[in-house]
Amino acid sequence: MLAMAFARPGDVDVIEPMDLPEPVLADDEVLVAVKACALNHLDLWVRRGLPMKIPMPHIGGCDVTGVVAKLGRSVSGLAVGQRVMIAPGLRCGNCEWCTRGEDSLCSEFKVLGFQVQGGLAEFAKARASDIIPISDSWSLAEWAAVPLVFLTAWHMLFRRVALRAGEDVLVQAAGSGVGSAAIQIAKLAGARVFATAGSDAKLRLAQELGADYAINYREKNFADEISAITGGRGVDVVFEHIGEAVWKDSLRCLARNGRLVTCGASSGPQVAIDLRFFFMRQLTVSGAYMGGRDELLQVIKLVDRRELRPVVDAVMPLRETRAAQKRLEDREQFGKIVLTP
Repeated sequence: MLAMAFARPGDVDVIEPMDLPEPVLADDEVLVAVKACALNHLDLWVRRGLPMKIPMPHIGGCDVTGVVAKLGRSVSGLAVGQRVMIAPGLRCGNCEWCTRGEDSLCSEFKVLGFQVQGGLAEFAKARASDIIPISDSWSLAEWAAVPLVFLTAWHMLFRRVALRAGEDVLVQAAGSGVGSAAIQIAKLAGARVFATAGSDAKLRLAQELGADYAINYREKNFADEISAITGGRGVDVVFEHIGEAVWKDSLRCLARNGRLVTCGASSGPQVAIDLRFFFMRQLTVSGAYMGGRDELLQVIKLVDRRELRPVVDAVMPLRETRAAQKRLEDREQFGKIVLTP
């Protein structure tokens, strides 16, 4: 089968088309003919090299949709040709964390396209328990723009910081996949949404998704802007996934008793906190890493009912994976870049 894979870490040039064996199924597994696979920043981090063992040659791709091609001998309840999504987070399903709905805290938790082979190929396999049927309410390319970012944003806003109606939320980097998802989820929850982006075109798209205020961080200091708009109060929640470049000003944006939740560090992982400012204003900082299966199923229901919508920046052929990852690296996209075999 054709796969866009790499045999060593590095820049986009290490990705190349490879003819790799079709995955061999265990009895409880399903082979999916991949029709669409969306990119995430995780694909960039894994390709650049992380201090973790990954299968080589490595096939990235966390967000996979397609149709069932083959069923393992013990699999029931699914049919060849059925439209499906592969859950991006793979859990054990039995430990204390999984039974509490905190799948990503499971000691055996793995991410598709990271610790196991992903969907940047003609075929991908997964346990039947990780296969989720999807409707035809959206195209398979649009469905591929949903799993990881909507799950992560949902988990961040509801499980980690318990967002409430009437609160103010700052969403950093509205043009990202997780940022565009967070705007919609925060609006659905009844929040007032502030969004940042680096171009006026992205700001207009953020407002189309529901952002009440859109701030160009290249032209204005977003913390000063939020202080001015809120009369010096600040926001209740900061939705953060950038890291070093925005950390200090993100904390400045928080109202007293405010909550910051973060899931990424694309600009760098090392940040500083002035503990005096931190404890006197009684702030809370939470980390988040994907989410649980129940949360993903809730998101899928809302997307299916069109209360939330996938945001697709571009659909590109699988063989253009290098160009697609470069576009993501350069932050040229708004929403998700989707690759199709």
